[in-house]
Amino acid sequence: MSGDNLKIKQVEADEEEQSDSTFQTGHVVSFSIAHAVHDTYTAFVAPLLPVLIENLSLTKTLAGTLTIFTQIPSLFQPFIGHIADRVNLRLLVILAPAITGILLSLIGISPFYIIIALLLFLAGFSSAALHAIGPVMTGNASGKYLGRGMSFWMVGGELGRVLGPIVIVTALAYLTLEGLPWLMIGGILTTILLFFRLKDTDSLVVKSTNGLSIWAAARQMKPLLIPLALIVIVRAFMSSALTTYLPIFLTDEGANLWLAGASLSVLEAAGVVGALLAGSISDRIGRRIVLLISLVSSPIFMLLFLNAKGWLQLPVLLFLGFTSISITPVLMAVVQESYPDNRSLANGLYMALGFVIRAVMIVTIGLIGDSFGLRIAFYFSAGLMLVGAPLPFLLPKRQTAG
Repeated sequence: MSGDNLKIKQVEADEEEQSDSTFQTGHVVSFSIAHAVHDTYTAFVAPLLPVLIENLSLTKTLAGTLTIFTQIPSLFQPFIGHIADRVNLRLLVILAPAITGILLSLIGISPFYIIIALLLFLAGFSSAALHAIGPVMTGNASGKYLGRGMSFWMVGGELGRVLGPIVIVTALAYLTLEGLPWLMIGGILTTILLFFRLKDTDSLVVKSTNGLSIWAAARQMKPLLIPLALIVIVRAFMSSALTTYLPIFLTDEGANLWLAGASLSVLEAAGVVGALLAGSISDRIGRRIVLLISLVSSPIFMLLFLNAKGWLQLPVLLFLGFTSISITPVLMAVVQESYPDNRSLANGLYMALGFVIRAVMIVTIGLIGDSFGLRIAFYFSAGLMLVGAPLPFLLPKRQTAG
């Protein structure tokens, strides 16, 4: 009897050790690199918009709508996540940098709006797969340090969005539009590296087919999804204004194209630091507290940015990027820890929700910008986010770290 008790205790100890597994730095960094290279290419779009507006005679709304074509395939993220909870889809993560790199390196030589839209639409499927599966695989490799893992994941994305504008405006200066296809080489080489580094990893959290259906998961997530959607809405308005329209706003204000693109890199560089710290801090003090700090401070810095002149905009932009972008890993940690046995499905539902909301906001900001000016749209985004500051307290208490 005592021997049986010892075996039971040993099994329980093994299960506890597995649940509190160590942070697998090598794999987490590999997923972060995949995210970084992929998002470097997707970050080409915003700095190219002023060029496309001039070359193709587009309105701001029509130009901003181009980014929506990469968002449409995000509607399939819950289905991708649903499959990833049952089938190992690591290959989609590995291939994403090459596929997205090839497609987005071609938009500069595309002579028609419809061809650019098609390239972005196809790249959107690669992006949807990466963002549905990648965060979950990162979470699997993060053990009990889920917030830290999501920070690493988001740091990769933010680094990509830092490098993307710099790479594309520099390439425009030296390679011109016709030479941009050479940039796809980076994505192809990254995919080859990731294949050898991640070929033995797994996208499954548990080896089971007893997970929730998509509709059952959506119903179960309702208490979380409603306040989460509201938070995403108030945040997406400001996020879309900054990450899509900041270069256009600054060129309208008199800045040259290189400076406008570099400003986006400054914003995203600060976001790297914010994303790295926010997830780890939320592991300690709670998700809702970190969300509240971001929702209150970001509008304040937006208002300061809009009223700053010249070089004074730079330090304000750093604080704005730090506070506004830091919220993402915290939201992802909330979703994944809430549904540990269906992480890919839950993450897919959240990502699809976020991308759809963002697409709507991009169009809305473009319409406001065409009608009243982007400055008014930026002011409105700050006010909306400030009104939404109490929303984290609507999140179910059991969904937070604290």
